[in-house]
Amino acid sequence: MKAIALAAVVAVALAQPAQAYLHFTTTRGGESIVLKWQRTPVRWFARERGAPGVSASEFQAALARAFATWEAVPTASIAFQFVGFTGAEPFDDDGISVVGFQNQPGMDRVLGATGFLIDTVTGEIVEADIFFNSALPWSTAPAGDPAAFDLESVAVHEVGHLLGLGHSALGETEARADGGRRVLASGSVMFPIAFGRGVTHDRELQPDDVAGVSDLYPDGNFRRQTGVARGRVRRAGTGVEGAHVVAFHPETGRFVAGFTLNREGEFHIAGLAPGPHIIRVEPLDDADTESFFSRRTPVDISFQVTFHNRLFVAPAGGDGDSFTVTVTPK
Repeated sequence: MKAIALAAVVAVALAQPAQAYLHFTTTRGGESIVLKWQRTPVRWFARERGAPGVSASEFQAALARAFATWEAVPTASIAFQFVGFTGAEPFDDDGISVVGFQNQPGMDRVLGATGFLIDTVTGEIVEADIFFNSALPWSTAPAGDPAAFDLESVAVHEVGHLLGLGHSALGETEARADGGRRVLASGSVMFPIAFGRGVTHDRELQPDDVAGVSDLYPDGNFRRQTGVARGRVRRAGTGVEGAHVVAFHPETGRFVAGFTLNREGEFHIAGLAPGPHIIRVEPLDDADTESFFSRRTPVDISFQVTFHNRLFVAPAGGDGDSFTVTVTPK
């Protein structure tokens, strides 16, 4: 087995490089292979060390709630098992999945990170570790603490990465004086920029998160009960790579989104509730593009926000008619 390590983070201001939403992948023989756990329950250990204001037992309880949040998704089939406390550190090459605090004062904008060990032949995740930066203030208070970051909220995001999910671009931000960005609203726990201190918003998954994990670990009914939108984004006859495509269900108010992931401008959005959707295509402009794509990906952000000129009707249990959205330059 040949293994490699990947990392994903959620940061106070700007996140570090990660893959696009939908799923993490690796490439073998020119073929893209989705990374996922193939054996469950996923076993995890908690570091036997707390941080100022958070004991080791409070840390373990908050992480257990975060794991349970993903496990409770009714349209996904994934399970976790807490094995016990350990003296091992996250990112030790030890064959076990460890979550814990580490003091990283030089990473003053990084709340946490998730790393993987994978089988590059099958795409199986064989080990995943999560660290939380104890150089920053943390809280497990039920209603949050305005002076500290909510551990459970950040843990839900990082467990999403542990499952194999990348970032979602469903969110709105504004620039800050220090060069970072402040989150105004978010439509997904997997948005790469964290809310501020005291905010517990991300303890609960949103439809975009549910669609992502269900597409990766579908239960018996998910494929039959939901639909898929497929299409292309084009500009002057050329595919647009890295465009953000959002499907909005006006009856339920649900947002589910994806990206165009190749030079043909093709996209695939699974987990849509049956019925009509409004389709919006927009450039990535609410976070560093490297929060979603590697520096090698030629992400196009120089086009106007565009709505598809027809409602897209998602069928239950299949793909709707493929369609093309043509955008214009800014």
